Amino acid sequence: MKRHFALVALAAMIFFGCNSEKKAEMADYAAADTVSADLSSTDTAAEKMTKTADMRFRVKDVQQTKQKLSETLKKQGGLVMEFSISSAVKDTEKVKFSADSLQEITSYTTDGYLTARIPAEHLDEFTNAIAKMAVFVDNQSLKMEDRSLAYVENKLKAENRQQAVTQINKVASKKSPNVQSALSLKDDYVDRKIQNLAIDQQVKYSTITLNFYQDNTVKTMIVANDNIFDYKPSFFRRLGLNLTDGWSYFKELVLFLSKLWMFFLTALIAFFIIRYYTKKKHAKVIIPPTGNR
Repeated sequence: MKRHFALVALAAMIFFGCNSEKKAEMADYAAADTVSADLSSTDTAAEKMTKTADMRFRVKDVQQTKQKLSETLKKQGGLVMEFSISSAVKDTEKVKFSADSLQEITSYTTDGYLTARIPAEHLDEFTNAIAKMAVFVDNQSLKMEDRSLAYVENKLKAENRQQAVTQINKVASKKSPNVQSALSLKDDYVDRKIQNLAIDQQVKYSTITLNFYQDNTVKTMIVANDNIFDYKPSFFRRLGLNLTDGWSYFKELVLFLSKLWMFFLTALIAFFIIRYYTKKKHAKVIIPPTGNR
């Protein structure tokens, strides 16, 4: 009896094991069919081609060119993303123009930088308009990149994560460690969606970078004379001022020496005393008589 019972239990285990394996295989086949269906559906999707362009050119006036570029972009539905103008002084010199003014002569170069986004269908038209503004085009380039596969990859992975989150939420609880996994999958799902939105924007709007410059410019302007020597009074006026200052210094010297009258008096008395004793000493000296030889 026990032997028959064991055989029945073994047969049941084999049966259920086979059924579970078949279900797993069916699930794998279903998942593979789903991915294949998604891939086949994306074959007919529109291509995700992005365009980026660069140009460097010479213009007559950088500031006027910037204004024309802004107007052209606005008409074609574009937008200036970044803009800057910089000037570099090559040489400068100041020459005398009048007694109190100088003529400043400056040689400088001006460069402009502009980054813009423009609808992809208007990119060629915009570059043609730029070529008409330029005096000379140094270089021009266009780069196209197919982002279709990256777009499909993000889409499929986002859908897989959404399905995984749905299944985790069915069995997850607040204390389950699967909650963190679900949150991680949700964040990754959001990242994939954002990446695809960025690709859509890049496909819709092309980015163009413009570097433009003008020839060396010479500018002259009248500025105040900063040489202090040129502002000094005339010779005769300075001579009169110096004589007046000399008399003032002499009076100050006399006043200063008047404060030392006691020292002068003491020195004078000491001089006469020394002189008196010196003469007296010489008077006592006996001069020997000179004999005839």
